[in-house]
Amino acid sequence: MKSILQLAVFAFIVFFLTRMGSAQGIPTATQQLELSAFAGGTGTFTRLEGGKNLGITAGADLTLLRFRLLRPSLEIRGNEPVDKGHISSQKSFLGGVRVEHDFGRVKPYADFLIGRGEIDYGQGGFVAGDLDYISSTSTVYSPGVGVNYSAFGRFDLKADLQYQHWYAPVVASGVINPVAMTLGVVYRFDLNPRHHRSR
Repeated sequence: MKSILQLAVFAFIVFFLTRMGSAQGIPTATQQLELSAFAGGTGTFTRLEGGKNLGITAGADLTLLRFRLLRPSLEIRGNEPVDKGHISSQKSFLGGVRVEHDFGRVKPYADFLIGRGEIDYGQGGFVAGDLDYISSTSTVYSPGVGVNYSAFGRFDLKADLQYQHWYAPVVASGVINPVAMTLGVVYRFDLNPRHHRSR
């Protein structure tokens, strides 16, 4: 009985080591450096007395590894208002992570960004209590979703929605939650000429 048990344990160990060896032969991720840059027009609902901004957003994404189902990237982006409205203008510079999945030409993604933002209050300032605020700065948290569509060549069309969290001393709650919507264009740089993806 003891020899049978030892044989069973030995067989299990051999089976386990064999499976581990074959699993290591199958890569779970392939390294394929990708860099893309994007720019577009952004409409922002500032969530401060109904104010709106129209601005320009530009940024870049860097992908180091491509997994079978998901493609994680590092992202930076900045937003600069052009039409600042009459209430306030919000500009920001954010960075974070983005995860994308390809469905052929359609590439939906989700991201989470964090950075710094500045609010400039229009019409000579914003009165809150006994204080008159000209501007304020805030840490900005920005989860979002979007989709890129491969249009032609290395160009994609982009639709992006960001829900943001700003600290704002001019409101009673101390926080505002702007919503920024961007329509733009993405350009994908060719950093891997010998390892093109098949579409």
